Amino acid sequence: MARCSGIRVDGGRCGAQAIRSSEYCVNHHPDYEDARRRRNSKGGKRGGRGRPSVELARLQARFEELAEKVLCGEIERGVGAVAGQLLNGARACVRDALAAREQEELVGRLEELERLLEGSESRRGA
Repeated sequence: MARCSGIRVDGGRCGAQAIRSSEYCVNHHPDYEDARRRRNSKGGKRGGRGRPSVELARLQARFEELAEKVLCGEIERGVGAVAGQLLNGARACVRDALAAREQEELVGRLEELERLLEGSESRRGA
């Protein structure tokens, strides 16, 4: 199957699979703009602590700071090890939240596609 010709927000080419008989994926196809807008408007309403990429970058900085302090003797190795374990737990929570969010988004997209397919089939049968 062909890859989408759409351009991502970061300027790169979208790598998603294009819809059959189209050069775009569901996220870039102009016919699905209304569905995308509705789906995207839910983005900030789900709660959560913030964007996972920002949280992961923050945790990485803390890991690096912790490692530096342990290596220069500013923090005891045992205390550093426990702090590292706690930061790993926080990182796992962010990773799991991201996976859950992606899964919810995929389910929503699948439901939208099923709804569109059902409408298309009922128009053909009429």
